Amino acid sequence: MANPYQAGGSSAGLVSSVRGGGASLSPKGAGVAEGLSAGAVLRRLGRYVAPHAASLATSFVASMASVALQLYVPILIGRAIDAMAYGGGTAALVPVLRTLAAVVVAAASCQWLSGYFVSRLAFETVRDLRDDAYDHLSDLPLATIDAHPHGDLLARVVADADAVGDGLLQGLNQLMGGIVTIAGTIAFMCSISVPVALVVVLLTPALALVASLIARRSSSSFAAQQGIQGELGGYVEEVMGNQRLFTAFARADGARERFAEINSRLYESGERAQFVSSLTNPATRVVNNAIYAVVAVVGCLCVIGVGPSPLTVGQVQSFLSYANQYMKPFNEVSAVVGQVQGAFASARRLIELMDSESQTQDAPDAVELVDPKGALELEDLHFSYEPGHEIIRGLSLSVPAGGRFALVGPTGCGKTTLISLLLRFFDLDSGRILVDGQDVSGLSASSLRAAFGMVLQETWLFEGSVRDNIAYGRPDATDAEVEEAAHRAHAHKFVMQLPQGYDTPVGEGGGSLSQGQRQLLCIARVMLADPPVFLLDEATSSIDTRTELQVQDAFDRMMVGRTSLVVAHRLSTVRNADCIVVMDAGKIVEMGTHDELLARGGFYARLYQSQFALS
Repeated sequence: MANPYQAGGSSAGLVSSVRGGGASLSPKGAGVAEGLSAGAVLRRLGRYVAPHAASLATSFVASMASVALQLYVPILIGRAIDAMAYGGGTAALVPVLRTLAAVVVAAASCQWLSGYFVSRLAFETVRDLRDDAYDHLSDLPLATIDAHPHGDLLARVVADADAVGDGLLQGLNQLMGGIVTIAGTIAFMCSISVPVALVVVLLTPALALVASLIARRSSSSFAAQQGIQGELGGYVEEVMGNQRLFTAFARADGARERFAEINSRLYESGERAQFVSSLTNPATRVVNNAIYAVVAVVGCLCVIGVGPSPLTVGQVQSFLSYANQYMKPFNEVSAVVGQVQGAFASARRLIELMDSESQTQDAPDAVELVDPKGALELEDLHFSYEPGHEIIRGLSLSVPAGGRFALVGPTGCGKTTLISLLLRFFDLDSGRILVDGQDVSGLSASSLRAAFGMVLQETWLFEGSVRDNIAYGRPDATDAEVEEAAHRAHAHKFVMQLPQGYDTPVGEGGGSLSQGQRQLLCIARVMLADPPVFLLDEATSSIDTRTELQVQDAFDRMMVGRTSLVVAHRLSTVRNADCIVVMDAGKIVEMGTHDELLARGGFYARLYQSQFALS
């Protein structure tokens, strides 16, 4: 995901404070792709296979050669039998055996070559598919990501992509070998006896009918299984990310019960899918054996001169071998039908993800924001996550470059939403936002967000060292600059107390660091980035009072000559702002300095007095 603190496009903390909007994804796989036919799914996958057509062609040629050589084996075996049965003796047998050995080795080599290129094609296709899925995931509206189980999204990009790869690998192997085998065996059987070959061909529809009926029944079962698998992944991710919450409220047993319930549904859907798909192989084998028996009877009749055409014993043996190989592709397809059906279900889930509505892209004529000064103009803004429920109502505000403004007001009044709009995380219903006189809708999102540095109440640390986490705000920073930023954020002291100092590994989410320590590292990151505009959303909420005063002093020095918008609930932290903007119900109800607003005795004064009534 993009960096939410500098030049970023998303933030878990910011997202968690806004709901609605954007396209939604069903954790059970329903949605855009649910109604896609197998043909439509194949066409979409074909776009990813097409760039690797050379591997496909090479594999197909090798498969043709392998099958042709394998089909030549029964003829050689028939000749060997006839040589022994009709008096040819050992002298006639030896050349046949030599040829047979060479053909077997060549067939195995071609089969390996075909498998290698199919594997290469499958893995390259899945790599491209996963890249596109992740790119689209990064472009999803923040509200969509927030509203959807993260574990299910991860399952689509990782597990479902792997399932598609496995299905491609098995499906293409069976398809290419099967097509050549069926065509080749029919040709060889016709070369021996056309009437007997017709017997085999005319009985084939019974085999295809049985397989298609069972496959159709199993398709919906596999779709349900993949959906519940994503739901289970989402729940596990939620539990692991909130383990302290479950423990603190003694809800571990409830969490286990919920997991067991989802896991039980997954077991039932998986059992149903596997049971239905497992019927395919034995059912087709029953039909195969019946066809084989019919061919054997007809062949024996031909040997004794009663059948439709005369055959030798060796020819009957060859014919039976061809009949068996002719039916082999049907058996192999039925054996992997479960895997292929699962791959189709996974492909539908991936397609649903990639077809979901992405956030607004840059306009075709978008320009870069060059050398921003930080002047902000908000003109008659209206915004709603859902139609009919406006969060921002006719808000207008002018922030001069270098101005220090504070946003205060009750919870839910739209303060954090306003910051989201500044960064173009969401599109306005109406109105304009200008940075240095330029409408943000005409600016590239990356250059716009690069002008802002943001610190949230919710911290965001990734797996890596302390140094890596701070330097994320400016990857080209030197070690000295990283440590200087930590000094300014008053994080240096606790960092040096860590086992490896700045090289101490930080686990995902901050590991064993306290909430206050994590927040100091996030502040150091923004101080290192040194952007022209600061957006601080309860940036010091988890820090002790003494450290907060020190950090606030550092911010005060940094903000000289820079624009800043500070969201705060503790009104004592915004006394020194150039202007305090008081919001209520999505509108600005008062503006002024701390002293001016107190003197008016209005909404701000009541908020302030309610906080300090007991002090």
